[in-house]
Amino acid sequence: MAEQPKFNPGLSLAGAVDLEALKHKVDAEAGQTGGAPAAGGYVIDTDESTFQAMVQTSATFPILLLLWVTNDDRCFDVARKLGDAVNKLEGKIQLSRIDIAKSPTIAQALQAQGAPAIYGLVGGRPMPIMQGVPSEAEMQQITDTLIPQIIQMAQQAGVTGTAPYQEAGATSDADAKDGKPAEDQVPPEHQKANQLAQEGDYAGAAVEYAKLMEADPNDARAAREHAKALLLARSATADVRAVRAAAADAPDDVDAQLAVADIDMIGGQIEDAFNRLLDFLAGHKADVEPVRKRLLEYFAIPAADDARVARARRRLATLMY
Repeated sequence: MAEQPKFNPGLSLAGAVDLEALKHKVDAEAGQTGGAPAAGGYVIDTDESTFQAMVQTSATFPILLLLWVTNDDRCFDVARKLGDAVNKLEGKIQLSRIDIAKSPTIAQALQAQGAPAIYGLVGGRPMPIMQGVPSEAEMQQITDTLIPQIIQMAQQAGVTGTAPYQEAGATSDADAKDGKPAEDQVPPEHQKANQLAQEGDYAGAAVEYAKLMEADPNDARAAREHAKALLLARSATADVRAVRAAAADAPDDVDAQLAVADIDMIGGQIEDAFNRLLDFLAGHKADVEPVRKRLLEYFAIPAADDARVARARRRLATLMY
């Protein structure tokens, strides 16, 4: 399996003009083909700001990467067929799509020659599958054979989590500004912390977000990002197999259970993380404080009106009092 390439935001593919892609871009814009398929289900879109976090989640569940261009009609059928194949597997693998016209540094990091390009990603390590537009036979082999092989390889490596389900069309174009949803616009005072997180300095980001929370205790965004930064600082590079084995071998050890709950959270298995710690607390009242503290961090990550958080808060209150 190939070594994970270093993601270097300073690299650029500027000037690498694909005339064939340009022709297909014109065709697509002229309405001669259908539009690009939307994300949703177990299909997500990733860019340079979310790339590192996406790579980290491949330590919990396997990911299929599609490097494409969203206004190049040659990519549409590939994206649609891969999305259909992944969604049928109901979370055993996730499809992450990266528009290399908007995120060229990722293509450079993966040494992609153009779009479309397909990779497997397990435990942060990319596996090249195909460059260029696949034939019908090649696409059939990818969906019927190679994707199940990636899942099997991940399971053998202890990467057995389930990808989170995403509602289709959750973000409206009407809410976007400069190509990003309004909620993704980073406030000026958050820029330093956000930059540290993008660079993978999660501990440093947590410190900066803590300062923002101290300055404004009602800053919900800072609280959420602080909790995420603490989570990734602790467990982003953890060996998933070793953490799960340690938790299974030491069911009464609070640190082992906290560590495996972190793995669940990173993998999007939010309710599993909540229930794991609440079930542990039910039989280990002496460990209430570290479990309570960790759960309060977790509660800041989902939306404030998330029903899972409300249920977990009620149960935590019952167990504590």
